[in-house]
Amino acid sequence: MQILFVGDVIGKPGRRVLFRALESLAGQHDIELVIVNAENAAGGFGVTRSVVDEFFAHGVDVLTSGNHIWDKREVFEFIDDEPRLLRPQNYPDSSPGKGWLVVTARNGARVGILNIMGTVFMHPALDCPFRCADRVLARRPEDVKVIFVDFHAEATSEKQAMGRYLDGQVSAVVGSHTHVPTADECVLPKGTAFISDAGMTGCYDSVIGMEVEGSVRRFVERLPERLTVATGKSTLCGVIITVDPATGVSSEIERLRISE
Repeated sequence: MQILFVGDVIGKPGRRVLFRALESLAGQHDIELVIVNAENAAGGFGVTRSVVDEFFAHGVDVLTSGNHIWDKREVFEFIDDEPRLLRPQNYPDSSPGKGWLVVTARNGARVGILNIMGTVFMHPALDCPFRCADRVLARRPEDVKVIFVDFHAEATSEKQAMGRYLDGQVSAVVGSHTHVPTADECVLPKGTAFISDAGMTGCYDSVIGMEVEGSVRRFVERLPERLTVATGKSTLCGVIITVDPATGVSSEIERLRISE
């Protein structure tokens, strides 16, 4: 089976290129499950109910997220009622929502999706993502052989360490958050597909998806600057992972970059 993961979708430009590409991608690659990181999908920061509904209406199966999941206050009103929208599992148990979900893919395979967040250069008060993964995997249902992990983290070293740590225990560890696609996609020795970062889906004539001038002023003038989503031609970035549904072992990971 093939799983499509699309990296951090940035605002309307990201949603536009994703929705235009989804139908053809699903047909060309016989995609059985579509997972999208959507934490920047509403105006560049957070998600709204209408944006979440738009993803599902276009054939997305599960939405993952990261540190921006709480940026739109209205998410608190619906995340508990929408299990297909994940927040990082290593937030406190008292936080709204969940970070682990088991779904049925189009081919009938049961697939576990785990969303966890790194702590290096990010949110050190969160639970250890490695121990969090251990706890989830220890209680996964026996019939769930395919497990996909979105590791939302800043440090490449932490992402690579997670890939090695989970090699042979999960089908894929895919990094998100930095918005820059890496070229280190591989299948690790024990059958786990890995990439440090799938990249973002949005306007690449930008600073990680945001308008250039305001972003540069932030660094040069060291003053608060409201960031706005960059507009123009957009690019979809992500990966397609080929995995044996009977064993959960991956055989291939293909990096995608599709421009409008």
